[in-house]
Amino acid sequence: MLFSKQDLRKLIIPLILEQALAITVGMADTMMISSVGEAAVSGVSLVDMFNNLVFSVLAALATGGAVVTSQYLGAGRPEKACRSARQLIYTAGLIAIVVTVLSVLFHRPVLSLLFGSIEADVMQNAIIYMVISALSFPMLAVYNAAAALFRSMGNSQITLKVSILMNLVNIAGNAICIFGLHMGVAGVAVPTLVSRTMAGIILYILLRRPENVIRIERGRFHFDFEEVKRILYIGIPSGIENGIFQLGRVLVVSIIAGFGTVQIAANGVANSLDAMGCIAGQAMNLAMIAVIGRCVGAKDEKQIRYYTKKIMGMTYLFMVITNVIILTFLSPILSLYGLGEETTKLAWTLVMIHDGVAMLLWPISFTLPNMLRACNDVRYTMVISIFSMITFRIGFSYILGVQMNLMAVGVWIAMVADWIFRVICFLVRYARGKWRVLAGVA
Repeated sequence: MLFSKQDLRKLIIPLILEQALAITVGMADTMMISSVGEAAVSGVSLVDMFNNLVFSVLAALATGGAVVTSQYLGAGRPEKACRSARQLIYTAGLIAIVVTVLSVLFHRPVLSLLFGSIEADVMQNAIIYMVISALSFPMLAVYNAAAALFRSMGNSQITLKVSILMNLVNIAGNAICIFGLHMGVAGVAVPTLVSRTMAGIILYILLRRPENVIRIERGRFHFDFEEVKRILYIGIPSGIENGIFQLGRVLVVSIIAGFGTVQIAANGVANSLDAMGCIAGQAMNLAMIAVIGRCVGAKDEKQIRYYTKKIMGMTYLFMVITNVIILTFLSPILSLYGLGEETTKLAWTLVMIHDGVAMLLWPISFTLPNMLRACNDVRYTMVISIFSMITFRIGFSYILGVQMNLMAVGVWIAMVADWIFRVICFLVRYARGKWRVLAGVA
């Protein structure tokens, strides 16, 4: 077998810890930003919606690279994996540089296009945060690509250690710049820029180690368009899919924003708790890419099926444990937020809907599609995900939430409908076996 139990543990446990770290640090960031003032919080939150869109595209590109290099490793062609890794790093960096330049030059038109007319102080804070954070995109792209390559090697411990360092630098920098230097919203953006730059440089240097199976070798660089095409074949559909998903989330939030303060607050709290419930699932998504990609490279259908079932089983186990704990202690957890009775009750209902149903539907909705992507079946997952987002997440949210006056509860029921549709489509796709042809194992 390509992966022993120990290999899987070494890959998966650091991934779970890394995802948990990202969630908790995000919460800490939010608390520190809130001390700057409402205009700063509003500006940062708006720009973060744009940033998340960019991040999803960069992450999709890294996924494309991870699939290709994993397949080369599985095929016993490490030299091709190294060449592919180099193409991924430089392609991701170049694309991110272009996005950075456009973001800096056209920051005001982009903000106006996405969010319309906003108050002057909010716009000023948004511009500062957007320009500084955009400068971090190139090194963030390098970090994402390098992290994906280490996961392809089964070495997620390196990415965990660098992630811990990056987030510690970010939090410490926020504390110094916000509370010590009183830099305002720039005090939030500059530490982000510094920490991402540092993390990208460290992982790039570590990739140059000669003992790595996948490494960035010295020598004059030139674009290998065939290799880049292979990476983009996976990356572009995933990027479009992720981008539409993020835009859909923005639209759904805008629908909820029209329901009033209680609905907005309950939705925000529920989202933070739901993210905790999906920590293990998000980690397993990354593991699925690395493991199945290696099996595809080895042209071993038996191992593809075996590890798909194994990883799906582990995802269900982790999701059930995590969400049962959250639901068991939900009332005392919600009491920590200091919300009003009506808001607390609504948040409780929303979390119950999400976490209760997620244990059954989330893994097939989001982890199984990564098995298909690792088998080069990327267009189908893209089409299904985009159609489901537009039809159910957005369309049903409007019908149930606005027209039927179910408000936030209606929006979350629409989310469940989206999951059900995805489950049906992805299970049927797996059963029919078209992925076998695309993976070259038929």
